[in-house]
Amino acid sequence: MTQRPIAAIVLAAGEGSRMRSDRPKPIHPVCGRPMVMHVIHSLGGLPVDRTAVVVGHGAERVSRKVAEQAPVELNVTFVEQRVQRGTGDAVIVGMTAFEDPDDVDDTSTVIVMPGDTPLLRAETITELVQQHELLGNAATILTAVMDDATGYGRIVRDKHGRVARIVEHRDASESERAIGEINTGIFAFRKDLLGPALRRLSPDNAQGEYYLTDVISLLATAGYSVGSVVVADAGETQGVNDRFQLAMAERELRARTNKRWMLAGVTMFDPRQTFIDVTVSLGRDVTLYPGTILQGDTVIGNGCEIGPDSRLVDSVVEDGSIVENSVVRNAVIGAGAHVGPYASLSEGVKIMPGTTTGPFADGS
Repeated sequence: MTQRPIAAIVLAAGEGSRMRSDRPKPIHPVCGRPMVMHVIHSLGGLPVDRTAVVVGHGAERVSRKVAEQAPVELNVTFVEQRVQRGTGDAVIVGMTAFEDPDDVDDTSTVIVMPGDTPLLRAETITELVQQHELLGNAATILTAVMDDATGYGRIVRDKHGRVARIVEHRDASESERAIGEINTGIFAFRKDLLGPALRRLSPDNAQGEYYLTDVISLLATAGYSVGSVVVADAGETQGVNDRFQLAMAERELRARTNKRWMLAGVTMFDPRQTFIDVTVSLGRDVTLYPGTILQGDTVIGNGCEIGPDSRLVDSVVEDGSIVENSVVRNAVIGAGAHVGPYASLSEGVKIMPGTTTGPFADGS
């Protein structure tokens, strides 16, 4: 794979009306991190030097939240899509964040991805880019195969099996709707070909919008190579559009997080009843009892026992401590301490090493 810098455009302008919320959809939390941040973190395995986040609904709130948490090395900037005119228009807006967006000599890669796919793995994005650059494609689509593809754009291939176009479900014929291979909305493009193709988009479709997917047919018709990478797990690319889908994404990501920690030496008596944010840090030989909830920037040292039924938020528990049936917020528990049962430690409290608080302590 080339070592040329990669640019990324993350589409996070949508209102997300089905969430029934005053909070913009991209910043609804999933395992302690705004869902759009999971998407941004999936770029971490690539030499990305520019990341444009396209904001729209709740632009200021989304920009502020992402700016607080975005990895410095991804060089995140924000551009606003003031009128929602489709994904094609959103990418046009996103391209303005890059220097010389129409540089005809710039064959570097631009990744385009939606901001509502928190289950996306870094390995998947890396494979997409590797295949795209290895084959010298003008565009490469991350696709998935589904038994029920209702609502998704279909991948239409020519008689030689090459990608010819993507047709949106609402615009598809009966035979096209029978196709099981779908567009995930995640693409890799050659930068010098993307800009000119975007300018040729037309809103002549059922929604009256500028579809990014139309770029594929424009490139293929012009004779450029359009490839695809089929994701192994279709669930990884599923978008979150409502509270039920949000809960399902939370459950899947929590299962991944718990598995990772158990393989690293953490004991969980019941992973289904153990809730750990992706921002939490755990030492070795930690034991977590059912009902344990660890949130925010919580750090648990080696050999600690937490739970049952304990919640720790933005707190530090040093080596060898026990916290049982307690709530701890923004507090520090020294090494070898025993907190609880039924203690409630509030912000700024520090339990000295070796201390036993006893029941119903407040740390004061």
